[in-house]
Amino acid sequence: MLSALGVTAALVSALLLYLASPNCARPQALVRRRVLRWSGAAAALLALGLLVMALGAGAGLSAMLAAWMPGLIVLPYLALTLPTTTLPAAEHD
Repeated sequence: MLSALGVTAALVSALLLYLASPNCARPQALVRRRVLRWSGAAAALLALGLLVMALGAGAGLSAMLAAWMPGLIVLPYLALTLPTTTLPAAEHD
């Protein structure tokens, strides 16, 4: 059970860190970049803690990275396939 929660937290962390990056295709996420970055870091530490408790130090770290890195790699490619929305342009007087 802890392993599944740890993997889920690692994937949520990857999503939050992607949304916080300047390369994110979602302009709505750029408004809350700092909150997303800190939430992603907290989720990564939570995932690491859960997986270390479930599997031990070495295996927990390896499992965390094995769950986290594919998420960080796949999300930008997934974002390319989804339609993007743009914020309305500011009116200049």
